[in-house]
Amino acid sequence: MNKTKRKIFETSMKLFAEKGYDATSIEEITATVGVAKGTLYYHFSSKEEIFNFLVEEGMKLLQNSIDIKTAKLTNYIDKLKAIILIEIKIVVRYEDLITILLSQLYGNEARNQKCQKHIYEYINTIEEIVKQGIQAKEIKAGNPKVIASEIYGLICSSLVYKLRNEEEMDVMNLYREFENTIIEGLTIKA
Repeated sequence: MNKTKRKIFETSMKLFAEKGYDATSIEEITATVGVAKGTLYYHFSSKEEIFNFLVEEGMKLLQNSIDIKTAKLTNYIDKLKAIILIEIKIVVRYEDLITILLSQLYGNEARNQKCQKHIYEYINTIEEIVKQGIQAKEIKAGNPKVIASEIYGLICSSLVYKLRNEEEMDVMNLYREFENTIIEGLTIKA
């Protein structure tokens, strides 16, 4: 991605997160980036295309991180631990992206449906790991859909915690808290 496209991408993400999609105009994006409308339209044909690009790239980043990390692990509890840590790190580094995704989760417009589709695909990835872990008797029996949704919900709770916390968020401390509550509850004791 070239420098101008990256600046449009980053600025749009920040504005969409702060003001919402509908309240952010192309004029505001171009003014904040410091480029002409023609330059923006050279890279993106519309505000909707910018939004779609943000969602696609953000979800690819999250999914690729999960796929790479979990492929190296054989124990399903370790896979879930890796997912939780990655989710917390994504919230810390890409808070605006998570804000956009969550703000567009509800509704029936095309962008709402796009966000829902990506989030549900991601939750399905977690659900598959949970199912396999239950079958391997490494994870306590339970409803994989519910467990996967709970683990995805850590993104939401991490974001809320980050917004409420006045200090810098300590990723490892938050991870250990989630590990103590979520992972311990799923682990089969020998």
